Amino acid sequence: MGKSFYENGMKDKRAVFNFIYRKAPENNNWAVVCGTDDVVEMICNLGNEDESFFEKFLPGEDYAEFRSYLSKLHFSGNVWAMREGEIAFPNEPIIIIEGPIIEAQLLETPLLCIMNHQMAVATKASRVCRATNRPVSEFGSRRAHGPWAAIYGAKAAIIAGCANTSNILTGAKYSVPSTGTMAHSYITSFGCSVEGEHNAFDTYCKTHKGEPLILLIDTYDTLKCGIRNAIRTFKENGIDDSYKPLYGIRLDSGDLAYLSQKCREILDNNGLTECKIFATNGLDEYLIADLERQGAKIDSYGVGDAIATSKDAPCFGGVYKLVQLDDMPVLKRSEDKIKLINPGFQITYRLQENGINDLDMTCLRGDATEQAILAGESLLAVDEFDRYKRKIFEKGSYTARALQSQVIKDGKDIRNEYSLTEKKEYYNTVLHQFDPSERRLLNPHYYKVDISSELYDTKNQIIERLNAQIKEFYNR
Repeated sequence: MGKSFYENGMKDKRAVFNFIYRKAPENNNWAVVCGTDDVVEMICNLGNEDESFFEKFLPGEDYAEFRSYLSKLHFSGNVWAMREGEIAFPNEPIIIIEGPIIEAQLLETPLLCIMNHQMAVATKASRVCRATNRPVSEFGSRRAHGPWAAIYGAKAAIIAGCANTSNILTGAKYSVPSTGTMAHSYITSFGCSVEGEHNAFDTYCKTHKGEPLILLIDTYDTLKCGIRNAIRTFKENGIDDSYKPLYGIRLDSGDLAYLSQKCREILDNNGLTECKIFATNGLDEYLIADLERQGAKIDSYGVGDAIATSKDAPCFGGVYKLVQLDDMPVLKRSEDKIKLINPGFQITYRLQENGINDLDMTCLRGDATEQAILAGESLLAVDEFDRYKRKIFEKGSYTARALQSQVIKDGKDIRNEYSLTEKKEYYNTVLHQFDPSERRLLNPHYYKVDISSELYDTKNQIIERLNAQIKEFYNR
């Protein structure tokens, strides 16, 4: 495509592309934005290879001039994006790319690779963490789809609510906590016996004194020897409720609700009331919610592949679509209603009433609706698909903020930089600005997402024009 643009004299036409998604996974109301900072880094590093690199996949004399062009290419356009940790709804532009069409087109595959992976993981992590008020640790590196996915997936999980990760590279890269416990192989390495289990626990406590101590108690029998060896070891090493930072046991098999209740009873009877119970074993939001319903005595959860692979919805489905060329809005028409995109250079505003999010409105930049929002004037919101559904926002009754901010200007990175902890805090703040009915996991209440009247009219005018042309062409 780039070669065609180049040789046809189109390479300098100004294109606007939107990264959007059409449907949230698992019947979610929304998705968690993650990956935009990595997209900015990718864009700003575009064009660091010489011609010999491009010759590997664009060989021959016909491509010589185009190879030379690519070797000197750097992104010179503009980018607007939602913050990492933002909550986004279907069809809202999460990233907007504006620049020469070749530069913008070349970003499609790497941008989609980054965003679809991280948003899938972040959205799943959000669901898992919303199933409980207790901490959730991301434990998925062993099941992630490669080392890169493990590192950036753990980052996404932390933004969307996980307390920490077992991936030490993520911890080091982003200055966030990394954690973990012993494996069953550690227990069996001390001899496949009850006394070997005790020796494993004792050695671990002695070599990690002053650190969090979590003993894995289900290698042989949780209630008949594991919990008893753990209590014996804690007492022999002077570890009790005064121990800091924390101490506990981990359950990794069996009936977690029943075992946690029994272990809690045994620990309390032995004076270890502050001993924490940590649970793993193929957990997801549905299992965690059921454990909570059963009254499980679990203080913290470790979740692996359900988060790391977004197991129930591993393909996020974000798309990258051209919406404007020079000053002309464009769209992809489709027989499938869900694939019909919004044309033009857009911006989305989130309106709040009394501190609660009430409406997302996507406008054409500079249209009358955007001007009314910026001026705080009265606003009529009309549902795109049911024109009888409407709401009036009276002047002075609402506040509004733009969801997209400029992160690249004329090819230069102009982002405000935020730590991973700040992104996590931002997500949590935004999450709690939605009504609880919109945050629930099953059958969430519908949140109003609309487009401006000007965008609605522009979209329908293009469709009507195309329909007339298609009909005329077909009837020739």
